[in-house]
Amino acid sequence: MDVILAPTNLGLSPLSPGHEPGTWRAPEVLMAAGLAEALGAEASILTLPRPQYCPVPPAGTLIRNGYAIRAFSLTLAEHVAQSVRNGTFALVMGGDCSILLGALVGARRNGALSLIHFDGHSDFRHPGNYDANRIMSGVAGMDLALATGRGEPFLTQWPEIEGPLVQDDHVIQIGERESHDADFAWPDIARTAITQIDIFDFQKIGVAAASAKIQAFLSLHSEAGFWVHFDVDVLDQLIMPAVDCAGSPGLSVADMVSLLNPLVSDKRCLGMTVSIYDPEKDPDGHCAKTLVALLGQLAYRERESFGTVP
Repeated sequence: MDVILAPTNLGLSPLSPGHEPGTWRAPEVLMAAGLAEALGAEASILTLPRPQYCPVPPAGTLIRNGYAIRAFSLTLAEHVAQSVRNGTFALVMGGDCSILLGALVGARRNGALSLIHFDGHSDFRHPGNYDANRIMSGVAGMDLALATGRGEPFLTQWPEIEGPLVQDDHVIQIGERESHDADFAWPDIARTAITQIDIFDFQKIGVAAASAKIQAFLSLHSEAGFWVHFDVDVLDQLIMPAVDCAGSPGLSVADMVSLLNPLVSDKRCLGMTVSIYDPEKDPDGHCAKTLVALLGQLAYRERESFGTVP
């Protein structure tokens, strides 16, 4: 396993003037909480340089840190692509969920790709459902939209990749908790080919049926490798309050382990991103220990050969 530490907060908005979101510290804090030991002696560790955060969008866009996110994504992509080349599972530890873009850019070089997206929010903001010419925004609320080709070209068009990073029908989103709200921010996701299991569906059918539905989804795309995105705000806020936007209901640790284990042990799984844990909101380190223990329970696949990655 290659553990890639991605200490970024570029996709988040400041909570107040002068504030800088704390997710960039997550990799360091999780390592101090025993992540390397939980993953085992076979894990290699690489730390990417922390990018500089700026609360004011650059000229030409209203996306905070937009061009810096592209640069960081391309750097991350090289390391993920190298892991795929080597047949090694890539575990990318954020950081905010903008890390998904770079991970997918690297993984997508291997060919067609499916995405298993666990998130308490679908992160589907794009110019079709908000005024991108007037409203400042952060990529952390856009990552799924951008990954499926919706948004500004500098975050949807990537070198050596034709079309979106993933096609709509190659995506399953699990855990949305705001879809029943009257002011749900992106109801248009229901009009796409993206498969969805919101938290209310999950509560009705249970973890075994949800896992079976994910496996049925993957069977439709058996020729493709897949990537897992685990935004930890999909966990219930009673378990994981140390995130940008905590909420209930949510998944339990046991639910998450049951859902993730069949995925990360699958030979087709290229890797997983883990995002949005914020040490600023975890003063006693309890949430860090919870997350490390969860990741330590997973049976990650052994080395595989995926062919040639450019």
